[in-house]
Amino acid sequence: MKIIHCVITDLFLPEAVAKPVCAGLALPTLEKILARSQQQTLAIASLEDWLCQHFALPAQAIAPITLQADGIAPQQNYWLRADPVHLRLDHDQMILQTNVNPSLAEAGEICRYLTDYFKDSGLQFFAPHPKRWYLQLAEAPKISTQPVSQVEGRNARFYLPQGSEAAKWNRLSNEIQMALFAHPLNQAAAERGEVFINSLWLWGGGFATTPHTHFQQLAADNELAFAFAQSASISMQAFSAHPKVDHSLLITEALSVAVRRGDFYAWREKAQQLEQQFAVLVLNGLQKGKFDQLIVDVIQAECSSRFKLSRAHTLKFWKRTVPLDNYRLSS
Repeated sequence: MKIIHCVITDLFLPEAVAKPVCAGLALPTLEKILARSQQQTLAIASLEDWLCQHFALPAQAIAPITLQADGIAPQQNYWLRADPVHLRLDHDQMILQTNVNPSLAEAGEICRYLTDYFKDSGLQFFAPHPKRWYLQLAEAPKISTQPVSQVEGRNARFYLPQGSEAAKWNRLSNEIQMALFAHPLNQAAAERGEVFINSLWLWGGGFATTPHTHFQQLAADNELAFAFAQSASISMQAFSAHPKVDHSLLITEALSVAVRRGDFYAWREKAQQLEQQFAVLVLNGLQKGKFDQLIVDVIQAECSSRFKLSRAHTLKFWKRTVPLDNYRLSS
């Protein structure tokens, strides 16, 4: 049995913006797929959660996976992502922005500075990628964290670490902010009026574990999915609606990128591309028997859903197609 499994993040919009953003948007094939599918609720709030669940990893143990993809062996250490961000004060809110752009050399310099600054605590910071930084620890902290992708553009105060050691780690975050404020590179960037690094977002901690999955190939538009595929030793291919393997996976977070930036014009463009480059192709392939089942997981922070469509389901012409904005999320 051949199955195409697609993961789409932020396909459905909040009620406050769904109708105006979707007005005049023609997505007949995508809407037909949703209307004729069997639907169920998923207890997943992010792409990170979905990947960890479907690659048999502990919840959000992202850092060792991306660290290895960035060229550093995790070995036996515990790793946290420590991504460079800018926290912008907006009245009583602290809005998290990821649009900082250090060079690899600058990232390395700041991480070496932080490692020296916290040498008495034994903390070690690494920057194998300009925007993916890491914190190495000897043991696991007793905290739960939120992916930076779920906090971007939002009030970071609501997403701080939780758990029995939360107070300790929130104090550490404040110390990191003070250290970053004093660094010459950040002071120079601030003087130039640029968005500078004034905080690190800690998340995705875990020990190295080999992922396992039933998927045999992946097509994706994001580096996180590629890191999982690389770690699980599955092939990365261009998407095809005529799969040669039994279980193929497509992941797209293009809609989320637009939502996080508040760019709903871009969201409309990406939704139209999804219609033409995915929905039309897979429905045609399913109807022609090129594969047997389509599974679409729509991942939302508020409420995620799974849509299953077989060839027989495509014949249910009495299933009324509704506009995409009817799937809007309650505000």
